[in-house]
Amino acid sequence: MNQEQVKEKLLQIDSEVADFDLIFSGKESKKVDGLYHPEKKEIIIHNKNFTDDNALVYTAIHEFAHHVQFTQHEGEVTMRSHTVLFWDIFHRLLKKAEELGIYINVFEEDSRFMNLTTEIKEKFLSVNGKVMKDFGKLLIQALDLCQQNHAIFEDYVDRALGMNRNSAKSIMKVYAMDVNPEIGFENMKIIAGVKEPQKRKELEKAFIEGQSQDMVKQTIRKEKPEPVMTVKRLESQKKRIEKSIQAMQVKLADLEMKIDEVKQDSQE
Repeated sequence: MNQEQVKEKLLQIDSEVADFDLIFSGKESKKVDGLYHPEKKEIIIHNKNFTDDNALVYTAIHEFAHHVQFTQHEGEVTMRSHTVLFWDIFHRLLKKAEELGIYINVFEEDSRFMNLTTEIKEKFLSVNGKVMKDFGKLLIQALDLCQQNHAIFEDYVDRALGMNRNSAKSIMKVYAMDVNPEIGFENMKIIAGVKEPQKRKELEKAFIEGQSQDMVKQTIRKEKPEPVMTVKRLESQKKRIEKSIQAMQVKLADLEMKIDEVKQDSQE
């Protein structure tokens, strides 16, 4: 498969993207399989790293996801390249590629992966989810006892259990919201943060059907209403930025003084 064919496949997955170049480096790299240069809108694939086209296409889709993120979500791009938004884009592109027959999901084709996944889900993720849900039930009982005895629940969590308070609250919440333990505790926590029961059920189903955490998180983010930008909110943001700038200026001045001191010492 040559670079033109790979680019053609990427455009089959998403044709509504800004133009980009896809280049085979003709090299082997021990560090990375591919790179994306946002300033040049250029995908580099170290094609000598691959012995089969499917793995090469997988890497191309990964770098293509960076291109989609940088060109279609400019306001949400940060210094971190692998954000929730990136993984959401990448996973959705992979899903589309699978549907089109462009990419074969190795996790669902290789029997070794399939057996391992089944074992992990059945013996650990779902079991852990059930254990933590039952744990939440006991913590709620402890809360009730604290209230009966005019004791502070957080104090009980701190001293009697030696637990983190936020962790205890998260565990209690997955029980209170009756989240399906099949999806695993980490995913249960995400679902428990959704207020609407019907929406929780929809997102549980999304997890069960194979959506990733970041796909579900991005769905939740999209549905959250944009905060109302009042003058007070904007002024508060302005103050935070000003404080950050002042702190950086102090650090910069301190560094400059130290540099001068080191220079003087070296000259003596």
